[in-house]
Amino acid sequence: MAETENTMAIAAKAAAKRKVANLAFWSIIIAAIVLGLKLVAWYITGSVALYSDALESIVNVIASMAAFWAIQVSYKPADQDHPFGHHKAEYFSAVLEGVLIVLAALLILNEVWRAWQAPAPIEKPWNGLAVNGIATVINAFWAWTLIRAGRAEKSPALVADGNHIMTDVVTSIGVFGGLVGAILTGWHILDPALAVIVALNILWQGWHVIGSSMNGLMDRAVDTQAHMRIRDVISANCKGALEVHDLKTRIAGRATFIEFHLVVDADMSVGASHVICDRIEDALKAEIPSVRVTIHVEPDDEAKLPKGTTAVPFA
Repeated sequence: MAETENTMAIAAKAAAKRKVANLAFWSIIIAAIVLGLKLVAWYITGSVALYSDALESIVNVIASMAAFWAIQVSYKPADQDHPFGHHKAEYFSAVLEGVLIVLAALLILNEVWRAWQAPAPIEKPWNGLAVNGIATVINAFWAWTLIRAGRAEKSPALVADGNHIMTDVVTSIGVFGGLVGAILTGWHILDPALAVIVALNILWQGWHVIGSSMNGLMDRAVDTQAHMRIRDVISANCKGALEVHDLKTRIAGRATFIEFHLVVDADMSVGASHVICDRIEDALKAEIPSVRVTIHVEPDDEAKLPKGTTAVPFA
């Protein structure tokens, strides 16, 4: 029975790896297609706002390649040099993506400075906007797909990539509306002005991506809701124990690490306490498939609450 469950768990993990890796690979292809469309739109119109939109898509291509590499590394099994696995590799990809986003914003601002000094009319604007619109629709669908799959599979690289592409979608929608206004009013200065807004938005998103990824590298704990769920699972499955304290959690990519102290009667055998630990571990794994549990068993004189407490409290 246990062997069958272990085989199923390995098969599920392999299927998840294939799914995430395939999405990361197709993200490179789609990013390249979208970049090509946006470059065509810029070439047709000469719009600096559309140029800024295309620059962000160049970042998308590079970031997608980095995410694909990081995902391959993160799924490597634990080894002698990395006994806890390679889960954090995806955070490095996300940090790189944030840096590239900031770089794209600075390149846009440089181009805006040139355009501001000599505003020029936009050529064949409707043709360019139509091509850019197709790219935006593709991006919106793919961003939604990556974010949804990344959250389901706990992949920081996919979520970061999806959020970045969604930022690109919002940017493109803003560019579309602004350029329509510039075309209808004849105010050519709106083109570089719009590009400035795009650049500032990209800078903000880049800072957010970097901050979120650095938080992951700093062993961030699970959120309050997940923490309470973990407490409930432990409490419901620790019959025979006296107390649980020093519960700590941390997230590393897809993996969630949980450790705590389990207080048992000093006369309880090692085998009996091990049965309790196994029961808790199995329950946590059923609730969180990617969990890694460490339980430190202590005698009752290490309890932090008065002896005889009926519930298994947390302290």
